Amino acid sequence: MILDAPLGLMFGIIAGLLLLSAFFSSTETALMSINRYRLRHLARQGHRGARLTERLLRRPDRLIGVILLGNNLVNIAAASLVTLVSLRIGGESAVAAGTLILTVVVLIFAEVAPKTLAAMHPQRLALPAAFVYYPLLKLSYPVVWLLNLLANGVLWLLGLRNLAAPGSALSSEELKTVVAEAGAMIPRRHQNMLMSILDLEKLTVDDVMVPRAEIAGIDLADPWPEILEALHASRHSRLAVWENDIDNLLGLVNLRTITADLAENRLDETLLRSRLTEPQFVPEGSALNRQLVEFQRTGSRLALVVDEYGDIQGLVSMEDILREIVGELGTEGRPVSTQISREAEGGFLVNAALPIRALNRRQGWQLPTDGARTLNGLLLERLERIPEPGTGLDLDGYAVEVVETGENAIRSVRIHPPRESDQPNR
Repeated sequence: MILDAPLGLMFGIIAGLLLLSAFFSSTETALMSINRYRLRHLARQGHRGARLTERLLRRPDRLIGVILLGNNLVNIAAASLVTLVSLRIGGESAVAAGTLILTVVVLIFAEVAPKTLAAMHPQRLALPAAFVYYPLLKLSYPVVWLLNLLANGVLWLLGLRNLAAPGSALSSEELKTVVAEAGAMIPRRHQNMLMSILDLEKLTVDDVMVPRAEIAGIDLADPWPEILEALHASRHSRLAVWENDIDNLLGLVNLRTITADLAENRLDETLLRSRLTEPQFVPEGSALNRQLVEFQRTGSRLALVVDEYGDIQGLVSMEDILREIVGELGTEGRPVSTQISREAEGGFLVNAALPIRALNRRQGWQLPTDGARTLNGLLLERLERIPEPGTGLDLDGYAVEVVETGENAIRSVRIHPPRESDQPNR
């Protein structure tokens, strides 16, 4: 009989029960706080403990049931033994002291310390614990099932019907937080690329397209020598080809298909027309991520943006979308970095034709992007006229001075960013 057992044995049993209580408490915290995405990754790699843990967490009510069943059994058993020990040592007057001592010991050694350790290292405790809980759940299933039935009945009365584990899918904003919190685990440049990919759904082709007036192309109505000169001097691998007006678009030409003909001076208008390909058209306002998928599906690299009347508004390319993700590509056209120069007094001389998003990305600025696409367009929106050189204005905290203008556009400006945004030209 336990009543006649030596005090040393009873103290040993109490210590063992407290260790079991610490095990149940710590593993409960570890299992509930383990990183589900890391767990899934380990499970897909074939880690047996991760697979068992994932299986247990699919029904958290059953897992919690078996943990609480075990924890309460050992705690109640420990309390009963402490009562017996207290009676044998000091009689009824010692029971209260024994209860107080047990409460302090349980709180420190079986609750707070184990749970803190588990919260700091959940994976180290959760995966081995799964090998204990999985068979334990099988053995105690009838009792756990009955307890869960009663508990779930109470929850059902409170309006909770679905007791399965909630889905772990993340929204794009939550994914951004995960990427931002990755810290040194993901290089800063890669973080920026991931953020840019997640931002693609907020952008449209209008945000990155080359405006109609800046589309590089060939007008077959021009004299043939001028057309040949334009083909030889082009910095682009693909050009639009039209006759008299861009709205009379004939197609697109890939310069690689006519390189040999140009080199051997056998290219003529008829041959050029035969090498044209049908352009892809996309409505303005189309989401950028959808257009990227469309480029991948069709294998094309260029698309012309048209309005509701079918008039061409601009041109979007695969390079434009990739530039939004990875930054400067150093391929066609002038890199953004060559169109921004830092001056001795701290300002920046900037080509006003630059897209605002590219400028913000390059310099770490926060110029408004909810209106015009280019810096020139934004300034004309604010000023509502072609300004004289020397005209200054405050652009949401950025001091802007017009340096050079043309007949219908601002050519270059000087920008002094706010002090907190004044970063060196990277």
